[in-house]
Amino acid sequence: MSASDSAEAALARGLPGGIAVSRLRVYDWPAADGRRGGSPHLHTASTEGYVVLGGDGELESLSSRGFETTPLFPGAVVWFTPGTVHRLVNGSGDLDILTLMSNAGLPEAGDAVLTFPREILNDTERYAQAAALPASDDQGELAGAARARRDLALEGWAELRATAEADLGAALDGLYTAAARIVSPRAERWRQIWQSGPAAQSEATGRALLALAAAQTDSLYASGVGALAPGPERWGMCGRLTAWPL
Repeated sequence: MSASDSAEAALARGLPGGIAVSRLRVYDWPAADGRRGGSPHLHTASTEGYVVLGGDGELESLSSRGFETTPLFPGAVVWFTPGTVHRLVNGSGDLDILTLMSNAGLPEAGDAVLTFPREILNDTERYAQAAALPASDDQGELAGAARARRDLALEGWAELRATAEADLGAALDGLYTAAARIVSPRAERWRQIWQSGPAAQSEATGRALLALAAAQTDSLYASGVGALAPGPERWGMCGRLTAWPL
């Protein structure tokens, strides 16, 4: 492989650490509990991180540690592991977040599961219908569908929290079993994405360290610069989402 080919291959693996980056302007829609924000959900394979750019609010979460609330303010950095159910609350009305996701490609391939009511989570066809937004260019229609999806996820979130207060293990067991059933058909494709991106980056680092220990310079010939323009803003689970395509 030539030096230029090696550089292209290295750059094609994506951003450092195999992360995905997006900007999230959290919804300011009020919910039934009077709080503004996005759709509660969990990621099944990826760790998520936030860098708060502006505004303030809270992250409500449910995990093996129980229910927690984490304050969000400009400059705050917050992250959480797969299986952590999380809800963004937009306290100021202008909460603006830079989102970092591990395993770039997996979140975009359906890594997230929304906390719909149990009868929907346990029916994969009903779940798919409830999670999808209409194939439409009508922004009003899309906004209405995104808000209805958010409200349905909040119904399940309230149900989940009530169960967790009585028995955290039972609440998580039921949710995780349903989530695994929903995403299992995608897992083999996810493995291919992970192997070609994040895993390939890690393996390349291991090879480079071995080479450098022997004072060899081969890995340095994969040098180069990559650049991306942001994609169009769209209706995400938690707010208006701008992603950089990787």
